[in-house]
Amino acid sequence: MTEIRRSPGRAAALAVLAAALGLAAAPPASAADRTGAPATVAQSDLTAARDAAQAPSVMDELSHFFARKGVPPNQPLQITAADEARAAAQAAPRLSGATVPVYTLDAAFVKGTSGAPVARPDFVATKAVSRDGRTASVWTVREGTGWRVVNIASGGDEVDYAARAASDGGGTAFREPQMNAWYVLRGGRVLPLDDEARRSVGAAGVSLAQYRTLVHQRYADKLPGSAYDRAGKGGGYQLGAEPQGKGSRVPVLVAGAALGVTVLAGAGLAARRRARG
Repeated sequence: MTEIRRSPGRAAALAVLAAALGLAAAPPASAADRTGAPATVAQSDLTAARDAAQAPSVMDELSHFFARKGVPPNQPLQITAADEARAAAQAAPRLSGATVPVYTLDAAFVKGTSGAPVARPDFVATKAVSRDGRTASVWTVREGTGWRVVNIASGGDEVDYAARAASDGGGTAFREPQMNAWYVLRGGRVLPLDDEARRSVGAAGVSLAQYRTLVHQRYADKLPGSAYDRAGKGGGYQLGAEPQGKGSRVPVLVAGAALGVTVLAGAGLAARRRARG
């Protein structure tokens, strides 16, 4: 999962329930495996998530996010509090575009569990735009029967890639966060949406079965509970690196990252810059 930076007084931690997964060779794909389609998120839930994202307290947080250019409140800023307040008032953020579910590579798919979807809904994102055109992504998750904003990230990847997938022929956009790669599942194939994904699967993409083999090779020995996990070797993933080679440090893949399975702590918002690469 992407790291959420904690900020005193205004921060919320977003933790995801993780299941310890055993290691197994990927089994032959069944008919269910070949579809790979993630669960959909009801429009009523997306509407409720957007309502949460446009609450006055969130819009105020967005104003300060843009005023601080994404720098968390617990880090120094080379402007005064008065300057920040003036910049926040001038930011005048607004929500833009559709509110969309964000799908993340599923650990059960990596493990090779029969019938597991390629990705699961992780959170819901809404793009915000400041008066000068800068963008941010507001992350919302289910909490009980309602929805709660837990993070603001610079940029608008989550909404932008979903829109690109829809305009290019449909399908489900999803991310492989270990490489910051974005794909679309369409017609039983995994197709690239960004440069990282193109380096992963090529411009023409791969079949769902081929993609499962690929991510199984990359991450199956790095799932929660593995020796890699217990050794605390989580980090980045470089394409072309040997899965267990020298310098290869891959984040442990988290299981159960579906809407409604997210655990929240704290009472405010977490604001962060988006990690690239």
